[in-house]
Amino acid sequence: MSTIVVGVDGGGSKTRVRVADATGAELITVDGPPSAIHPGRIEQSTEAIVRTIADAMAAAGTMDVRPSVVCVGVAGAGREVERDALWQALVARDIADEIVVNTDATIALDDAFGDGPGILLIAGTGSIAFGRSPTGVVARCGGWGPVIGDEGSGAWLGRRALGVVAAAHDGREGETALTGAILTAAVVDTVEGLIPWAARATAADLAALAPAVLHCADTGDARADTLLAFAVEELLLNVRALARRLFVDERAAYDVALAGGLLFRGSPLRTRLERRLGSAVPGAQLHAAEVIPARGAVTGALRLLAVT
Repeated sequence: MSTIVVGVDGGGSKTRVRVADATGAELITVDGPPSAIHPGRIEQSTEAIVRTIADAMAAAGTMDVRPSVVCVGVAGAGREVERDALWQALVARDIADEIVVNTDATIALDDAFGDGPGILLIAGTGSIAFGRSPTGVVARCGGWGPVIGDEGSGAWLGRRALGVVAAAHDGREGETALTGAILTAAVVDTVEGLIPWAARATAADLAALAPAVLHCADTGDARADTLLAFAVEELLLNVRALARRLFVDERAAYDVALAGGLLFRGSPLRTRLERRLGSAVPGAQLHAAEVIPARGAVTGALRLLAVT
């Protein structure tokens, strides 16, 4: 095999690598550790990406083939300074003839709509809406990170759930099934033990609490149900605000694609969001096809290959 390309989807919970041939046909897809960019931790992101690419190449039996292009889409790369730092670190590792670094939203948008218009809503460890207008204008809404934003995301749900558990423990709120579920998910024995746990928790750690929130909501816990309802409304606000910018009138017809670890088909959050989409954002039409960001990264790699 003379030519291969590699697409990388780097998130806060995992890194997914797809190896493909020159036609874009998938050879293998492998998951590895998270590689989302955090300030001052470019080397950790680089190491996770390089290691997962090596694992994928070995699994595909292509260790003796040098990739022509590696296209990386990674969470936390919204600012040029972070994208450039990661690009330089990957170039220094000499892993391919050409390397391009984008945001995770860019590669997902490529897979959802190609060069066409539409809005992509992502909710995983973080959250963001990313879209393209009919005239080709690209814009984003949300994606401000786990400390000041990412409303409706896994980390946001986890952080809010911790607050509910603390309030219930104080008696400021009624009893909730979230208490036992969160303690179990965090592997902590007491509510007080959540204090040191939360102090050292990463965004991925907080996001790992989200399935407990979804489960409690599904089994009828009122407080978890409220958190899930808030998450849906926060995510829809991103879509609505972005629709005004890209399509002038939020009632204009446009496609909305859903992606991310919390919005897989059949998930409680996706089910509720789909139910609210038509009434909350009148012009939105659900894009039915599955969005696979790593496949979008392969598309980006092939695009670069065609001009080199």
